[in-house]
Amino acid sequence: MKKWRASVSARAGVLGLGLLVSACAVSPQNPDEDAKPSEEALKTAQQTLVPVSFAALPGWSADTVFDAIPALRKSCKTFGRKPNDRAIGPNGIGGTAGDWKSLCTQVYSLPDGDHAKARSFFEANFQPYLVSDIADDDKPAAGLFTGYYEAGLRGAYRQSGPYQTPLYKRPDDLVLVGLGEFKSQWNGKRLAGRLENGQLVPYASRSEIETGKLRGKNLELVWVDDPVDAFFLHIQGSGRVQFADGSTMRVGYDGHNGHDYTSIGRILIDRGEVSKEDMSMQAIRQWLATHPQKGQELMRENASFIFFRELKDEGPVGAQGVALTPGRSLAIDKRYMPLGVPMWLYTFTDPVSTDPISRLVVTQDTGGAIKGVVRGDVFWGFGKEAAERAGKMKEPGSYFALLPLNSLSKCQVCETAEDTPEVKTSAK
Repeated sequence: MKKWRASVSARAGVLGLGLLVSACAVSPQNPDEDAKPSEEALKTAQQTLVPVSFAALPGWSADTVFDAIPALRKSCKTFGRKPNDRAIGPNGIGGTAGDWKSLCTQVYSLPDGDHAKARSFFEANFQPYLVSDIADDDKPAAGLFTGYYEAGLRGAYRQSGPYQTPLYKRPDDLVLVGLGEFKSQWNGKRLAGRLENGQLVPYASRSEIETGKLRGKNLELVWVDDPVDAFFLHIQGSGRVQFADGSTMRVGYDGHNGHDYTSIGRILIDRGEVSKEDMSMQAIRQWLATHPQKGQELMRENASFIFFRELKDEGPVGAQGVALTPGRSLAIDKRYMPLGVPMWLYTFTDPVSTDPISRLVVTQDTGGAIKGVVRGDVFWGFGKEAAERAGKMKEPGSYFALLPLNSLSKCQVCETAEDTPEVKTSAK
C-alpha cells in the first residue's frame, strides 16, 4: 500500500454537514456490531491506519484518561461474552474477543481515578493508529465530528391539555430485516416494513403516522407537550420524560419505520432559510418556533419515524448494547470501525469554547448520519449543557484507534512504517 505523510489540518475542511443535528437513534436489542463493510462501501472509501506514537497524540498527557475507563469496562463485558475467536470489527481491526479478554482483566483492576496508571496501561498495551480515508487525496485524515445528547421532555400517560403528541411503542406488525443475512454485499443494510398478502411492503411514513395511521392501536407509550421536542427525540434516539408529579420515564429506541432519514437542516440551508455557517440545532429550533405551520410541514419531509420503549435500567443504551458514558462514548460508522475500541479524538475547536477537544473515547454507538471512515458523534449526556454542546458541535478533526498490541497481526488495513507520520495540531 502506498505510504504517505499523515497531516491533520483544519485546511482540509469538513467532509460534510451530515445531519447538522446528529442522528444516533440506534437499536440496542440486536446489535450487529461485527458487520463487515459492503462491497459498495469499499468501492467508495479506502481505509488505512498508520501507526503513530503516544507522544504524537495531541493532548495525550493532559487528558483525565481514567474518565474513559468506566466506558471501556462496559465494552469489556460484551467481549467477555463472545467466543475467543470472534472477530471484533471489520477487516480484523479490533482483533478477536480473545485478544481483549486478558486486557480487560487489567482494565477492571485499574485504581479508580488514577489517570497516570490508566495512561501507563494504554501505553504498555496499545498501539495508536491515525485513521484515514486515502481515497480522499486532499484530506485523508480529516473528518466531521458532531454531538448528541439524551433529550428532556414533559409528558403525561394520557392525552390531555397540552399533551397532544404521542411517543409510539413498536407496532406488532413492524418487520425489520437484516439484508446481510441474504447476500454478503448487503451487509450493514436493513429494511423495515410490514407484511401484506405475503409480501413485505413499506411501513407508514412520518406524515402518515402523524395524521392518524396508527391511531386506535393502543401504541401510545406517553404523550408529550411539544411536537418539536418529540421530533428531536427521534433524532437523538433516547430521552427522559418528566411528569407533573416529578417522576420520570427514560425512553429509548425500539425500531424505525424503514424510511430514509432526511435532514431538515440541509433543507433549510438549500432553501436559503438558514446559512450553512449559522446552522445548528438551536437555529433549527428557532426557525420552527417562528414558523409553526411551515415547521410542521418541514418536519414531515423527514419520512423516518422512530418507535420507543421504556428503559428500566441504566441508559441510554448504544448500538453495542451498553449504557453510554457522557463525554466518553463515541458513535462511529461500524462498516469501518469496530465497537468497543478506545479512540483518541482530536478536534481543532470545541463547540462552546476556543479550545480543542482532546480526549479518550470508546466506540459504543452508531447513527443514521454517521457515515464515513473518519466520522464520529460524541454523546454528551443529559441536560441543558449537554444539549447546548451537542446542538452546536460540527467540528473538523481526526481520530486515532488504540489497538491491542496482541491483535495487530490480524488488522488488514493497518500499515507499518519506519518512521511515525507528522501530525499537525493547529489550523495554521
